[in-house]
Amino acid sequence: MPTEILMPALSPTMEEGTLAKWLVKEGDTVASGDILAEIETDKATMEFEAVDEGVIGKILIEAGSEGVKVNTPIAVLLEDGESADDIKPGSAASDTSEAKPDAPAKPAPSGDATPATAAPAAPVQDGKRIFASPLARRIAADKGLDLAQISGTGPHGRIVKADVEGAKPAPAAKPAAASDSTAAAPAKAASAPATGPSADQVARMYEGREYEEVKLDGMRKTVASRLTEAKQTIPHFYLRRDVQLDALMAFRANLNKQLESRGVKLSVNDFIIKASAMALQAVPDCNAVWANDRIFRLKPSDVAVAVAIEGGLFTPVLKDAHLKSLSALSAEMKDLAGRARNKKLAPHEYVGGAMAISNLGMFGIENFDAVINPPHGSILAVGAGLKKPVVGADGELKVATVMSMTLSVDHRVIDGALGAEFLKEVVTYLENPVTMLA
Repeated sequence: MPTEILMPALSPTMEEGTLAKWLVKEGDTVASGDILAEIETDKATMEFEAVDEGVIGKILIEAGSEGVKVNTPIAVLLEDGESADDIKPGSAASDTSEAKPDAPAKPAPSGDATPATAAPAAPVQDGKRIFASPLARRIAADKGLDLAQISGTGPHGRIVKADVEGAKPAPAAKPAAASDSTAAAPAKAASAPATGPSADQVARMYEGREYEEVKLDGMRKTVASRLTEAKQTIPHFYLRRDVQLDALMAFRANLNKQLESRGVKLSVNDFIIKASAMALQAVPDCNAVWANDRIFRLKPSDVAVAVAIEGGLFTPVLKDAHLKSLSALSAEMKDLAGRARNKKLAPHEYVGGAMAISNLGMFGIENFDAVINPPHGSILAVGAGLKKPVVGADGELKVATVMSMTLSVDHRVIDGALGAEFLKEVVTYLENPVTMLA
């Protein structure tokens, strides 16, 4: 039976995407793992792999189409012995108008059976979608299989045809109690909160004035939505500390001189990442994220770092940062930042972490307050290191290089005294940089 190829969810936050380019054409034979298309998500352009073998019978969504919803049919795959004639008229697999995003589904004519090409809806377990190919879902439905009990061998654990062909039916799970209306009710898409006057109202305010209208791309829409949500729903509070950098600057210069032959040049930001990672280990209660009705405390120190790119920003995550050397962190950060600017990061490289670092010091910003990136428990805003007069331990006035840091904290996750303890640890490591090598 012809199988619909659906628009995939290529990132945790993806609800729709742009089908940038088809890498196959109608009539091409494909195998599992072959690259079918390039798809632009809200963060990056990614390749979409085939999960089943067959022949591309029909392309339903043209290259360049924007706003294609996840799980929308984008093409039809034919099995051995099938032809385009097997695509039944009136089904989603033959009617491109039904495959377009936002088009309402057409009701089946009275008395007609459901078309054989239609695969069961993507199953969900514990609120998470179970990834399975349309053909695997259809075979599972015919055999009475519970996909939650089947391990997938396809790309990223996706369940494919071979996984379900030899599987045996398992007892069906008991339905939820009828009194639980929330479980039975379909999930509703959260509507974006009102953020001010409409575009038409703003246009009227500037009638007669020359301006350029800039269309929002997927990344800018996501940034706007997430940061609006963050400021409206996260109870931020702010902790500020100054750190004297003279010892770190001398230590860094000495290390860079010794590492020059290896082509390694450490930045101040590398030390800040390392200090933050070690501080999370020293104050483990701050190594935490908000999970709606509970808190997750992480064991490793996974630190996200904001990287500005054209039209938005990425926060690639350096995993196990407390275990890595300064030179390893420096090399990894350079690689992640370079690929972030080219929008070539994979979702697992910018998802996760317990905290983030946003450094605007290189732009001359002395201090600022950063917005927490949910579900992180905090974000460290780093300013420029400036020469300032300070009073030494002996009471004498001297000149030192001082850098201002502001820790934005989610009060649901971290209390004031706990955040202060964490920030103190960061300062201690930065003012005594040799301890980061111990």
